[in-house]
Amino acid sequence: MDKERQQEMVYGIRPVLEAVDAGKEVEKVLIQKGLRSATFAELMQVIKEHSVPYQFVPVEKLNRVTRKNHQGVVAYISPVAFYRIEDVLPGIYEQGKMPFMLVLDRITDVRNFGAILRTAECTGVDAVVIPSRNSAQLNSGTVKSSAGAIFNMPICRSDNLKDTIDYLKQSGLRVAAATEKAEHTCFAADLTGPLVLLLGSEGEGISTEYLKKADVQVKIPVLGEIESLNVSVAAGVLMYEVIRQRQ
Repeated sequence: MDKERQQEMVYGIRPVLEAVDAGKEVEKVLIQKGLRSATFAELMQVIKEHSVPYQFVPVEKLNRVTRKNHQGVVAYISPVAFYRIEDVLPGIYEQGKMPFMLVLDRITDVRNFGAILRTAECTGVDAVVIPSRNSAQLNSGTVKSSAGAIFNMPICRSDNLKDTIDYLKQSGLRVAAATEKAEHTCFAADLTGPLVLLLGSEGEGISTEYLKKADVQVKIPVLGEIESLNVSVAAGVLMYEVIRQRQ
């Protein structure tokens, strides 16, 4: 664990409690399994009140994360503020813009995530939605790979992607899901109008329950021997196809 990463953490029950209670942008809290105390109970109450993602882990994992006296609790501090999609979308409509958003399902590689954010900023994407769990960490690596675009892009954290997709659809956006199982290519599909691009992990793709909610499924033609593109490259192709069709 390098010094830069260490500086992005808060460890110890009371310091983490104070950070969450003070409104710090906490990305995730790791908690030692079996931890019990009155202060711990207070921490859990505050974490839940602020909807902060948390995970119970073995003490060995915490010891690998930091050699400091963590007291069974380590919090990762996000370098950016998180938004609620319900707060962002109305403002886009009020500006007279045609919404263009990304929903990223279980994209956990920091470099891919950062590269996607960089292209999203370049193509005028209005917001990126990520799940509270099973998503790439927002750290110095993300900042570097995004070339700073992370600071110019509203990132909305969702506790339930299914509900978020439903909200976006009810708000007038069509959902285009990227999957190699699609019948039509992205070049043949209609990607104009208010749109959400839904992208999944390289290993498993988009979750079935989210894929079913898509208004259209699209694929990118692959002519070589390798079956699929890197997810950040695929995202770039799709985002620029949206721009091409809009123009």
